[in-house]
Amino acid sequence: MADNIQMSTPLVEMDGDEMTRIIWKMIKEILLTPYVDLNTEYYDLGLEHREATKDQVTIDAANATKRYGVAVKCATITPNAERVKEYNLTQMWKSPNGTIRAILDGTVFRTPIVVKGITPFIPTWKKPITIARHAYGDVYKNVEMVVPQGGKAELVVTAPDGSVSRETIHAFDGPGIIQGQHNTDQSIASFARACFNYALDQKQDLWFATKDTISKQYDHRFKDIFSEIYASEYEDKFNDAKIEYFYTLIDDAVARVVRSDGGYIWACKNYDGDVMSDMVATAFGSLAMMTSVLVSPTGVYEYEAAHGTVQRHYYRHLKGEKTSTNSVATLFAWSGALRKRGELDNNSDLIAFANQLEQATIQTIEEGVMTGDLAALSWIENKKTVDTETFLREINDRLVKLL
Repeated sequence: MADNIQMSTPLVEMDGDEMTRIIWKMIKEILLTPYVDLNTEYYDLGLEHREATKDQVTIDAANATKRYGVAVKCATITPNAERVKEYNLTQMWKSPNGTIRAILDGTVFRTPIVVKGITPFIPTWKKPITIARHAYGDVYKNVEMVVPQGGKAELVVTAPDGSVSRETIHAFDGPGIIQGQHNTDQSIASFARACFNYALDQKQDLWFATKDTISKQYDHRFKDIFSEIYASEYEDKFNDAKIEYFYTLIDDAVARVVRSDGGYIWACKNYDGDVMSDMVATAFGSLAMMTSVLVSPTGVYEYEAAHGTVQRHYYRHLKGEKTSTNSVATLFAWSGALRKRGELDNNSDLIAFANQLEQATIQTIEEGVMTGDLAALSWIENKKTVDTETFLREINDRLVKLL
């Protein structure tokens, strides 16, 4: 091969935790740096460094993403009480993904990677289903309280003129709990535009679903904002592109999705998208076979794997055992970010490399070489289960031929 591919603009690189951090390093060493002179601005979002910087590193990484327009992120730990003890943390730091989403005001689009040899658990699904997840507010920005017996919980809003609106949530006979959620018209509108733009870009139908029959103000607000923006800004464009937007209730959407053959974008509120993207990923085969990109209304892109840090495999790795950890979603985060960087910089070599890297990965699996999780799902005969590093080296063998 000729000289390494050059990058004129950096992309933001966010390192992560546990087994995915190990895989991150392997991917760079085996599949990226031999071919590309990587130009990245590096941020360590590993839990130890987030603790050392009091999580300022996450904010800095998000702001750098705004500056450069493209980022790639490794999976990170969102600590619970056990993790606070394990890592000796001063507090239970918030989800880095949640922080980044809020700063970028972005929408997360997650799409399964479909390969021959792995049949979806729902046999009617022939084409990928993309989940568009609103990435601000609701339960992820909630305020919670434990209420003592005899307590009375109220919803109180003080208007700018000082007037007060008050609603009783519940008068508690016994102890209980309350939770306050919010969203903003601006964030919902950004979510709507991101979904409409992405549907036009992908030339796919867009579905949106909430529960406005029960939540007659909160969820209904989402429905109305989507409807208004579609009618005023996008209806003609959708008609020209011969694609459709429609709204339905979330329970009806679930039934429609299960009966469908795929090939559309399903827009969900924050929590619905969190749950449904895992359901769709698993039904198509594996969470480790799911691409994820956060897109801001201003056209900033952050690519990541849709799964966690693979803690169980990490502990085995620390004992010196070989693991067969699926690295495809992490690899596609890199290829997606490199392709987008290439598109924004008119760098055709970088775009071609990203495409060939993905092609080599799919070819490896379809030729029967795969990690243990995929081998358990694949109907390919004479398949070969390999460890994490061997899988990446097998991809590299095919990449060399494509290049």
